[in-house]
Amino acid sequence: MNRGTLISLVTCVMIGGFSIPVHAKSSDDKMRQWQLGLLLNPGVHQLDLERKGRVVIYDGLRSADIDRALEQQFDRIDSMMFIGTVVTDPETGEVMVEDDGCD
Repeated sequence: MNRGTLISLVTCVMIGGFSIPVHAKSSDDKMRQWQLGLLLNPGVHQLDLERKGRVVIYDGLRSADIDRALEQQFDRIDSMMFIGTVVTDPETGEVMVEDDGCD
């Protein structure tokens, strides 16, 4: 490998490394939006899959969104599983941090 190629490779890796947090944030938002769409506005195909027994595992949604889904989509509750739920204040929607009692 010649020196120019090595320098280019190292530069690309460094630039890519600094941009990961931005892409991760963007990716998380896209994933959340996709999950919310599937949860609150399922298509005909999704509803058919759920009638056949498919269960969707939703990860990292806010508790306010889950509460809304359970009210609006109650007839689909057997097809929903929630993990990694982010607990939010019911009135403000702000993320709540649980006090574990440790100092």
